[in-house]
Amino acid sequence: MTNVLFDGLLKGTDPNTKFAQMPDGRVYRYQDVFDVSARFANVLVERGVKPGDRVAAQVPKSIEAIMLYLACVRAGAVFLPLNTAYTTPEVQYFLEDATPTLFVCDPASQDDYQALTDKLGIHLDTLGVWKNEAESAGSLSDSGLASSTQFETAPTKDDDLAAILYTSGTTGRSKGAMLTHDNLLSNAKTLKSYWQFTDQDVLLHALPIFHTHGLFVATNVVLISGASQIFLPGFAADTIIENLPNSTVLMGVPTFYTRLLDDDRFNKDLVEHMRLFISGSAPLLAETHTQFEARTGHRILERYGMTETNMNTSNPYDDERRAGTVGFPLPGVTIRIVDAETAKPLPRGEVGMIEVRGPNVFTGYWQMLEKTNEEFRDDGFFITGDMGLCDEHGYIQIVGRSKDLIISGGYNIYPKEVELILDEQEGVLESAVIGVPHADFGEGVVGILVPQPNAQLDVDLIMKNLQSQLARFKQPKQMIVVNELPRNTMGKVQKNLLRERYAEILQ
Repeated sequence: MTNVLFDGLLKGTDPNTKFAQMPDGRVYRYQDVFDVSARFANVLVERGVKPGDRVAAQVPKSIEAIMLYLACVRAGAVFLPLNTAYTTPEVQYFLEDATPTLFVCDPASQDDYQALTDKLGIHLDTLGVWKNEAESAGSLSDSGLASSTQFETAPTKDDDLAAILYTSGTTGRSKGAMLTHDNLLSNAKTLKSYWQFTDQDVLLHALPIFHTHGLFVATNVVLISGASQIFLPGFAADTIIENLPNSTVLMGVPTFYTRLLDDDRFNKDLVEHMRLFISGSAPLLAETHTQFEARTGHRILERYGMTETNMNTSNPYDDERRAGTVGFPLPGVTIRIVDAETAKPLPRGEVGMIEVRGPNVFTGYWQMLEKTNEEFRDDGFFITGDMGLCDEHGYIQIVGRSKDLIISGGYNIYPKEVELILDEQEGVLESAVIGVPHADFGEGVVGILVPQPNAQLDVDLIMKNLQSQLARFKQPKQMIVVNELPRNTMGKVQKNLLRERYAEILQ
């Protein structure tokens, strides 16, 4: 019996092939992938991690963090990556909900978490960014260096859990999407074929790795292709431009492309050799498509995915890539557009709820059976919560989102979570949080505040208070004080009116 995901991703890989080039000059070959992931897997077992146990990680982006993910897969554990922007109270919820055996954090955060993990009975390790041989990169790294490169990889089945990724809920309570070995492997196989990846490709990797896009799309596609990557700590236009001549593919969010277009050095000659530019995690403006093609001669390939489903659709590799669409359902994936109330399929051109079914779709929400049942139809289709249509040519268009979801810079933000904290602030009677257009991030968060009678709100103080309670990407970019919120006859706040009223406030 094999390990479905690890063996599926790395079967037949040439150990001498370069896997990753780091900014510090280090090179990881595929043999290093086997060796370091084995070392870390041995450490996990020493820490008491058993197949099926959760391992949570909130660590800086590093190639060693990728090895931790693969070590979890090899040990049969369930990897739980956490956004590095989450505050201690936010992380506490995840640790209490997922009950991991091990939590790995940034060495700089150890003091913040030690008392919490001691209280919860969770072993705490640290993993930072490697600097040099004389300086520790954390306790996990130190233990790994002392461990063997031999590890008997745990056998797994298709439906064994490989990861849990948390996605916010409209009530403010985050939900853990359970992803199996086959969910991740099947999607990697499909994307490799659909986007025509080979072992000759070099991916320019500037995405975060606590997110589906950077971890499962980018990393898994590189692994299964036997390709290599230039592994950057994040996006910086200077660094991207410097490394583009040695790359063949760039995966990014819309912000990547708008910022590159702002730089005169980014031109047709610089990217003439490039094979593919991919965008996702947030809508790409048609204007950006047009400007990019005019500047470079390349047409960005936009696709559509979710935490719960990995990738669902993609514009075609060889045929027309249409601006304003996310292309066609991927091979093996079925998408239907239905009436949100009746669940009856709608004809082409009509807007409805997007539902998806396929081997990429998650198995449900961690310890939320009732919520899982609510989100799946009896025939296995997952109700995405996204509104869209299928045009006369079969291209899928995303036209809006239900439940007021905000996507800013590729990150999902549910207003209720922010509103609960705003409502607790001194002098605030109630609040409404909306997303409005933002040139760089797609959408920006705006908080609308109603003061208590005779209260004077200190907006600057409220913004300061949020810094310790919410990740930065969730914090409003602007606060507005109003006398009352618009409501319908049933008393529900009409956020559509607020979005219309303040549509240009961040422009």
